[in-house]
Amino acid sequence: MMRSLFSGVAGLRTHQTKMDVIGNNIANVNTTGYKSQSVTFRDLMYQTTQSASGANAETGTGGINARQIGLGVTTGAINTAIAQQGSAQTTNNPFDIMISGDNFFVVSNGSENFFTRDGSFYVDGAGNLAMTSTGYTVMGWQVDPETGEPKPDTVTALQIMNDQVKTYDPDGTSAGRVTGIVDRHDKNVKTAAGRIMNFEFYDNAGYLYTAKFSFHATKNNGSYYVVLDDIKDSTGASLPDDVKGKMSFGTTMEVDTAIQYTPKNGAATMTGEVEFSGTGVTTAKVAFDTEIAQGAINTTLLNEVYGIDNTTAGTFTKVKFDKDGGLTILEPDVQKSYYTPNTGVTVTTTVTQIDIPDGKGGMVSIANPVFDQAIAVPEATGTFTAENLLNLYGLSVTDDQVKEIMLNNDGSITVTKKNVNNAASLEFNPGNGKFISIGGNGQGLITLGLAAADGQRFKDITLDFSTCSNVNNNGSSTVSAAKGTSGGLEAGRPRGEMISISVDQSGVITAAYDNGMSRCLGQIATAVFANPSGLEKAGDNLYKASNNSGEFNGTGVDVTASGGKMQSGVLEMSNVDLSQEFTEMITTQRGFQANSRIITVSDTMLEELTNLKR
Repeated sequence: MMRSLFSGVAGLRTHQTKMDVIGNNIANVNTTGYKSQSVTFRDLMYQTTQSASGANAETGTGGINARQIGLGVTTGAINTAIAQQGSAQTTNNPFDIMISGDNFFVVSNGSENFFTRDGSFYVDGAGNLAMTSTGYTVMGWQVDPETGEPKPDTVTALQIMNDQVKTYDPDGTSAGRVTGIVDRHDKNVKTAAGRIMNFEFYDNAGYLYTAKFSFHATKNNGSYYVVLDDIKDSTGASLPDDVKGKMSFGTTMEVDTAIQYTPKNGAATMTGEVEFSGTGVTTAKVAFDTEIAQGAINTTLLNEVYGIDNTTAGTFTKVKFDKDGGLTILEPDVQKSYYTPNTGVTVTTTVTQIDIPDGKGGMVSIANPVFDQAIAVPEATGTFTAENLLNLYGLSVTDDQVKEIMLNNDGSITVTKKNVNNAASLEFNPGNGKFISIGGNGQGLITLGLAAADGQRFKDITLDFSTCSNVNNNGSSTVSAAKGTSGGLEAGRPRGEMISISVDQSGVITAAYDNGMSRCLGQIATAVFANPSGLEKAGDNLYKASNNSGEFNGTGVDVTASGGKMQSGVLEMSNVDLSQEFTEMITTQRGFQANSRIITVSDTMLEELTNLKR
């Protein structure tokens, strides 16, 4: 009878232990990273009142089972559902991190490592990543200075904020690329200024500069040249001449050009004759751009060249021929006032004199001019002296290094040959417009030499022209320049301020800067155990390694190595299932009540026993 009393007591104690575990689970229903626990029971030792006996073949008696009386129940195990993932709670705090998988964060109090699933972190006053609840530092791998990547090694505290990482050092540009189309019909490439292209780059201190380039056509299809015209700083001021004089781009080259200059003081006027000839035409000459009165009008010429009958021709009182053979009726004002020569009529123009305004109310006259013929300058004498070219056309022979010009039949001139400083030839296949070379080296690269001017200030910049083309784009060129290679490298940068920190799925912590750069600050290491349920709870959402959990090797692992990942801006909540806990609470309560009845009934039976002597 006393055995039943002690069995009841053991049952009460054991169910109270289970209720304690249930209460702890429910209390931690909202605890970050909490793992619920469960209790299993086991029966206690048994008192054997009679041992088992086997069957006796000789006597024919059968075997008898042992007679054993149990002595109650005790706690068999308290298990932790450590492998069961808790629900995710979004916080949008980049330092709130949830692990998906069986790994644990490693944190330290300065002398001992602990393990946790609580990823609620913050940056403390020393710049360390730490637990918000305890201040324990988060452990991980530091950055290898040679590679800039995390180096797996013995875990140490992650200091992700210090003076060295708050800013990103500036760097000079060392590469650039020129892309787009140079259209042969683009009028800009045929002017003295050329088609302008600006290229921005940084010096070693992060200051921004703009190099001005111009593209120019030559007389040969597919052949162009590129000129470095100027370099300006961010204030718009050109670099000093002594600095620019040490810079280099291409060479000084003699180029064949087709740059046209018109008279700057007004249009030139020409004097000469137009001769008409052909089948059925009586060869005749008339002065062009001269008014001819009725008495001097050749009505036969009007009939043979323009098909105007004599009656109509006789009504004209004033006409004028142009140098292309066109006829304008000046008087009277008739419905049709302009005629062109009939088909089959040959027109020959002879210019006997060109008069060019000198800007002082007078004219500079050129008698019997020769067109389309090269004239060497500045050695030229007569009309096309260096002084006249400047006064009449605004062309500086010295500044523009002009070597050869050509007179056009409208009084304009064309510069056909000149020397150009800081220039590089740009060649395309005239058949298909594909790039051939820049600078005549058969490659797509050319150097903008800046280091020689000030090596402490600038880097040489390699420009890549290989993707340019010379194809039709409706008369519009689209060439443009950008810093860096096609992969975004060597673009240079200004000084950068840190603007954000992020944590990726593998735990790598990366800082972003306002100059577009990023830097690895370290990687959060994790721990894995052969038996994670064997970890000992240390309070404060922490665990310690035990003899049955397996040891932490001091280095840790990448969370992705075992198929897990980290999610930033999310916390893992408790995995307590309230419905399960309440159900367990009911069964525990009933078990406790039943065990209390054992004690009550046993006591009543003892009372009856003592009453026997009365």
